[in-house]
Amino acid sequence: MSTKQASKMGTAELNKLSAAGRWHVLNTVASAKAGHIGGPLSAMDLLVSLYFNELTLNPQQPQDPTRDRFILSKGHCAIGLYAVLAMRGYFPLDELATFDQGGSRLQGHPDMKLTPGVDSSSGSLGQGLSAGAGMAIAAKRLGAEFHTWVMLGDGELEEGMVWEAVHTARRFQLDNLTAIIDLNGLQQYGWPVKEEGDRFDRSNPWAGVDLEKVFAGFGWNVVAVDGHNFDEIQAAFDQVRAGRGSGRPTVILATTTKGKGVSFTQGTYKWHNGVATPEQLAIAAAELGQTFEGEAK
Repeated sequence: MSTKQASKMGTAELNKLSAAGRWHVLNTVASAKAGHIGGPLSAMDLLVSLYFNELTLNPQQPQDPTRDRFILSKGHCAIGLYAVLAMRGYFPLDELATFDQGGSRLQGHPDMKLTPGVDSSSGSLGQGLSAGAGMAIAAKRLGAEFHTWVMLGDGELEEGMVWEAVHTARRFQLDNLTAIIDLNGLQQYGWPVKEEGDRFDRSNPWAGVDLEKVFAGFGWNVVAVDGHNFDEIQAAFDQVRAGRGSGRPTVILATTTKGKGVSFTQGTYKWHNGVATPEQLAIAAAELGQTFEGEAK
């Protein structure tokens, strides 16, 4: 049967896990010669907090019906999820080296038929919250206690299907559904502009919009946090549990930094994806407190 971790990890332990996870992202993508960087790094602290301190799960029984469900709606950030699943024990860390290769269980977007711990395939942006709402409805009708969590990107919120799910989740009183929005404020592409040499405005897609009021207006509980502060993240999870029985879904608006944790990736849209050179990997390893032997593995 799935269980929560017996005791909560402290900030120091979580920081070490996040640093390791960020290193696995960079190193794995460098080895594969392709992949996404900025989004997995911005979401890493949230993913680590979920998988090591919050979710009811059992890595040895990834299909246990009592487990909490997690959907990475922004599926292009799969390598961040894979790194955390490997650290949590769903499969060996060495398997990360097969990322995005033919025949691998770890494809460029999550595949629920291949990868242990993946509850929903994703990659076509905007669909994850609807899938999560369906799981939450099923839990209600079955009388099951599991909670469903969905992580979305801020650029992904521009998809209309997201707002259909936001509207219906409150109508179905899905207090067993939580959305986490990774508000890293940068997109690979964005609104069209006429500036010479560039076709896109990649800045915060929700600048000037009060998302707290928007979600509250749809009837959701809203919790705003610093997505890199483990105490605030845990307090948000505590509020989610306290909200069970309210009939209201919860959204955690997590302000983050794209490419967080590494000097040359942090805060730049150019590292939405990319492949680090050996010299850059050496810099990242030093900054993250990891060992690098001179080539990606």
